[in-house]
Amino acid sequence: MRKKIKQLPIIRALSKFVFACFACLPAKKKLVVFESFSGKQYSCNPRAIYEYMRSHDMPYELVWSVNKDHIGKFEAQQIPYVRRLSLKWFYYMARAGFWVTNSRMPNWVPKPAHTTYVQTWHGTPLKKLVGDMEQVRMPGISKSTYINNFQTEVSHWDYLLSPNPYSTAIFRRAFAFNKQILETGYPRNDILYQGDLDEASRRLRKKYGIANGKNVILYAPTWRDHQHYGLGSYKFDLQLDLDELFARFGNDTIILLRLHSFIKEQFDLDAYGEFVKDVSAFHDINELYLLSDLLITDYSSVFFDYANTRKPMIFFVYDLEEYRDEVRGFYFDLEAEAPGPVVRTTAEVAAAIEQLSAEGMKPYKEKYEAFIERFCHLEDGNAASRVVTEVFKEDSF
Repeated sequence: MRKKIKQLPIIRALSKFVFACFACLPAKKKLVVFESFSGKQYSCNPRAIYEYMRSHDMPYELVWSVNKDHIGKFEAQQIPYVRRLSLKWFYYMARAGFWVTNSRMPNWVPKPAHTTYVQTWHGTPLKKLVGDMEQVRMPGISKSTYINNFQTEVSHWDYLLSPNPYSTAIFRRAFAFNKQILETGYPRNDILYQGDLDEASRRLRKKYGIANGKNVILYAPTWRDHQHYGLGSYKFDLQLDLDELFARFGNDTIILLRLHSFIKEQFDLDAYGEFVKDVSAFHDINELYLLSDLLITDYSSVFFDYANTRKPMIFFVYDLEEYRDEVRGFYFDLEAEAPGPVVRTTAEVAAAIEQLSAEGMKPYKEKYEAFIERFCHLEDGNAASRVVTEVFKEDSF
């Protein structure tokens, strides 16, 4: 009921008016407001940029926009925040010199003329985006409305980050973005190139209570546009047979289940003890990349980032034809270019785990190297530095 009230036209019009009033106050040019996945996480490219600016003592006020249900995580880490859509949030957002976010702002939010909007986005695309989509299967919205709403948002962006030339071309066309694209690599991947990664893995395993010697498999699938409870709330049918995997690998393996933030499903995993852990609520998936030994995914952009670790990947695509041909569409042939085995059943997943354990990545070495060269060649641990130097020019160093 509360959500429906917020969506009423009169409420949105009033919110827009209040925002515009605050925007008439003197700008706070040194205020930077960060947001990740609509205020639900402390993660991704905004986190990496924030931490770079904080660690270099840059002369800015750095504040996070946080969804009310996730405030506790920010308070626990003593991260400065303002509650998203509160009156104080209107005051901060309307006066800020910079917005740094990885997802869309509400359509009714008017970007002030004094604000520089840095859209970091959140992945290299396999599945087609916005203007390239042949149809929209999301609930309660037509293709034309979806594209129009998205392009209204795009018109507010001043900078858009890109991880590679492949993405730059797609973003430019699919988003109809005609301002500056910063082709820098992704700041969120800097952590995968900095420091002793083996030591980082050991530290993170201790942090999350994972015993030494355990094989850690990260299962990170994406959401399905056509399986939903409503707009922004998606179902997920867990096709991976945990019973079968438990019988084969239960003694020496842990599976970390990381669902997309759009997925509202919760699974009862008590029967599996320590074998399966739901880590969907963890802030930053990059930590899971570091502590895991292998990734199982499908069409999620996580595999582009995980490739930076050079660790094995398995592509569990039980609904490949439906998703590719009817739901979303792809930019390239996943079966031909995937840097790891492409499988359809849990039995095939298990066989692939055993093969990779015995042979490593040797059967996929050439594909993996070609994949990294195409999609990850800009990643070197310095993407955040490049972004900050370009965007915050007056304080470059």
